[in-house]
Amino acid sequence: MVKIAVLVGAVLSLSACTQENTTNTASAADITDQTQTLRIAAAANLSDVLPEIIAGYKKDNNLPAQTIHDIDVTYASSGKLYAQITAGAPYDIFLSANQAFPAKLADTSEQGVTFHKPFTYAQGQLALYSIMKPLNDLNPKALADILMGDTNSKITIANPKLAPYGASAKSYLQSQKIYDALEQQKRLIQAENIGQAFQYAHTGNVDYGFVAQSQLVAINAKPEQFITLEPASYPAILQDGIIISDSAMATDFRNYLLSTAGQQHFLQAGYLTAQ
Repeated sequence: MVKIAVLVGAVLSLSACTQENTTNTASAADITDQTQTLRIAAAANLSDVLPEIIAGYKKDNNLPAQTIHDIDVTYASSGKLYAQITAGAPYDIFLSANQAFPAKLADTSEQGVTFHKPFTYAQGQLALYSIMKPLNDLNPKALADILMGDTNSKITIANPKLAPYGASAKSYLQSQKIYDALEQQKRLIQAENIGQAFQYAHTGNVDYGFVAQSQLVAINAKPEQFITLEPASYPAILQDGIIISDSAMATDFRNYLLSTAGQQHFLQAGYLTAQ
């Protein structure tokens, strides 16, 4: 009986050790999976170009499958993503449509939270888009007269408080001295972000939409459907990113964005090169 008890005890001990090792192994696997998932918070205007950049990043680096477990991207307005990050959302890198939000995050380093230095990865372009009205023969300088003269038309811009493209569109309309009049006439339709502004115009729910040039490149818009605004006619849409974790992959991805190959993707998608 003593020998049996000893044997049973040994088996139980071995089982416990096996369970402990299995648990530790599972935990290590979970951690590995977590560290191999790059979590990107991206401004809505990047929804067309970023998938191409990610594909290029994987291909150009010739990385094996186990090196990149996954890349998760969340698209939203820059302001909404900023709010999520400050509330503790576990992103690794934030690609904003302006410079202000990454700069604010960098400032929080003084409050015990360490972020990396912001970097400029692209300059966006603003365009007026319509599937209802032909725009190819318009002189950009006469655009304000067209918008004011078409008194029954509706115009959409992204929320200026949350979306940098919306802020630039508002500034453009203010510089043309027609923003207040359009608001008073209730002809301005505010979208949550630049993606929604594009959808409003693309589906014909509004007559005109201030959108990102990159969105028009992505759909191969016809020349008569849009007019690209002169960059000098609105505040430059310099788009900054910031790494917000210790992920080595985030640093590597940032380097790719700023590389010649990464910048080429942006140029082909309708952006200007990073300044």
